[in-house]
Amino acid sequence: MDDLNRALDDIRTMRSQLARGAAFRGYGPATVAATGVLAVMVAYVQARFLPMAAWNLPAWLGLWVGAAVVSVGLIGFEMVRRARVVHGGLADEMIQTAALQLLPAAGAGVLLTMVLWQSAPQDLWMLPGIWQIFLSLGVFAACGTLPASMKAVAFWYLATGLACLTFGGGAHEFSPWLMGGPFGIGDMLAAALIFWAGRDENG
Repeated sequence: MDDLNRALDDIRTMRSQLARGAAFRGYGPATVAATGVLAVMVAYVQARFLPMAAWNLPAWLGLWVGAAVVSVGLIGFEMVRRARVVHGGLADEMIQTAALQLLPAAGAGVLLTMVLWQSAPQDLWMLPGIWQIFLSLGVFAACGTLPASMKAVAFWYLATGLACLTFGGGAHEFSPWLMGGPFGIGDMLAAALIFWAGRDENG
């Protein structure tokens, strides 16, 4: 029995190592592009129906947290579906590896949002930049299993995040386009790079 358990552990270890070293192809370009469109649509909704977001922070935060949850749900559902088709028997390991690469940055972003909401709501205007920087860190962490061109997306979100923190205060606080612009363009860029990488692989 001990030999069997050791053999099973060795197999699990080998599968995990294969998953960490293989290119993950579970992200669907159409779904990623849809999240970019969603970001632009939510920015329009805020501009149209919540022009004075600083006076209604719960609505503003709820709007963008809701958009983030929907985006994560769409990408996660598509990721699981595609991975089971593309990666076959390694799908579970590939999905777990992809999730663990993004989880630290995503978790830190959620926790920092909660801390700002509870302890420093006057600084919530920084959230667009903070979220973009954490997304940048997540993409950088996942670059080992993504197309090399995806580094451009990571640099995009790092640059836009820093720009939002630098120029997003004062009269620009809570502007809908500090969220909608960077996330809309960044997700569209990611979708295009994933699409072209898939075409190159198939070619």
